[in-house]
Amino acid sequence: MRLAITGGTGFVGQALLDLALAEGFEVAALARRKQAPREGVEWVPGDLADSAVLTRLAEGADALIHVAGVVNAPNREGFEQGNVVGTLNVIEAAQAAGLPRLVCVSSLSAREPGLSDYGASKARAEKLVRASGLDWTIVRPPAIYGPRDTEMLDLFKVSKLGFVPMPKEGRASVIHVEDLARLLLALVPGGEQVTGRTFEPDDGRMNGWSHYELARAIGWAMGGRPRVIGLSAQTLQRAARADRFVRRSRAKLTPDRAAYFSHPDWVVSHGSRPPRELWEPRVETRDGLKATARWYREKGWV
Repeated sequence: MRLAITGGTGFVGQALLDLALAEGFEVAALARRKQAPREGVEWVPGDLADSAVLTRLAEGADALIHVAGVVNAPNREGFEQGNVVGTLNVIEAAQAAGLPRLVCVSSLSAREPGLSDYGASKARAEKLVRASGLDWTIVRPPAIYGPRDTEMLDLFKVSKLGFVPMPKEGRASVIHVEDLARLLLALVPGGEQVTGRTFEPDDGRMNGWSHYELARAIGWAMGGRPRVIGLSAQTLQRAARADRFVRRSRAKLTPDRAAYFSHPDWVVSHGSRPPRELWEPRVETRDGLKATARWYREKGWV
């Protein structure tokens, strides 16, 4: 089976590509920059703005997994172009190439589109997928962690200093990147159980993790017992402005992110979990966090 992937060079995409090759898929992967040759992979140079490139990516494939997107942008237009227009271009390319099956990676933030520009863009992208006429499945992951991740990296770093800042209230679900990659591949064949469905996968922990519990688990993974500092919504916004002042375009905590981090419920909906006979998480989160910390150390990231 030939699989087309957008975002194959990113955090989730690399895990997906590794697993797809291990399971015998032939892969065409979109890449904005030149990549080293890899057996079983056809690198297709280009990005989500190039419809001709996307059509080439989709041609001859049995399914397309759309992973690429924008998670951090300076303004609403950045999210609109990367997540909404980019998804529309992918859909039109799939239609032009006669590719019927689309698995689209969205975000749990799409559940609350009024909280952030990011979530609003993901919700609009989902609407396009549902109206596409393709054989589609949408996956809304919660917070994703694992080797190569740069989004949660700062929490691992600051835990070495004896503290971890987190939103004061609320709970969240998490998922290891390898579990997410397994789910995406399991959805590729489609079928009655998954076609036209939107799934919210997680690590299997009922009611997710309180922010305090997750912070302490990260500290434990790093070999410490850090103090958890609960930040109010107002404090998160001030911290976001400070991060932008210090790191400019490289800031991780933007005002948009602070807005959705402050929401108290980022736990997956139990009725939206994937069918158990198709997929179940395998990575216990404390073990996964420990292995992630070990990977960070080996690579010199922490």
